[in-house]
Amino acid sequence: MSTPPQTQLRVTGEEETQIRAAVRMADVTLLGSGYRLATAKDAGALLDLLADPEVSDPIYDLPRPLTHETIKHWILAAQKGQRKGEALLAIMEDKSGKIVSYSYFTVWPELSAAEIAGAYRRDAQSMGMGKAGAARSFEWMFEQLDVRLIAVTAALDNVRSAKVIEAAGFVYTGIHDSKRSDGTTRRSHCWEMTRENWRSPESDRQ
Repeated sequence: MSTPPQTQLRVTGEEETQIRAAVRMADVTLLGSGYRLATAKDAGALLDLLADPEVSDPIYDLPRPLTHETIKHWILAAQKGQRKGEALLAIMEDKSGKIVSYSYFTVWPELSAAEIAGAYRRDAQSMGMGKAGAARSFEWMFEQLDVRLIAVTAALDNVRSAKVIEAAGFVYTGIHDSKRSDGTTRRSHCWEMTRENWRSPESDRQ
């Protein structure tokens, strides 16, 4: 269960409608080679990916417990969210058809904001794919989802994600409680980035 960003932008009804339409029509193939929207048929393969604690433990908004049924429900909920203009669940497959990573986009059209959560398969971690993929995803969110603000979080001990986020130039907003799907909370580092700052030539992205 994702938590809206701390920054509350003023949004007109027209902008909210535009963002919802953008989410419904979003083309995830523009994220890169091998990307597509997840379907219920991917539940087993996604469970295989997420069954690895190295992949799933740092992520607060995954369904718990991780079972075929909870993952299938999660996928169907994402599809429903897309129809409302509020969510997207994308997966990236390798040449053999196995899932390398997933990206879950939560969108708050009424705030012109979005959040991304996701993970890479263990053998794809620490290979530079996360950093490059994150930058591509942030750009895609601003361009394709038409939001003006992106929020991201990381567990207090998730050093890898924190480095990726900070390298992208996000502004740190402190430690906050992220609510899990089972109602429990997790202390999280939080960052935000506006579209204006992302596109600024003075951005300190590395």
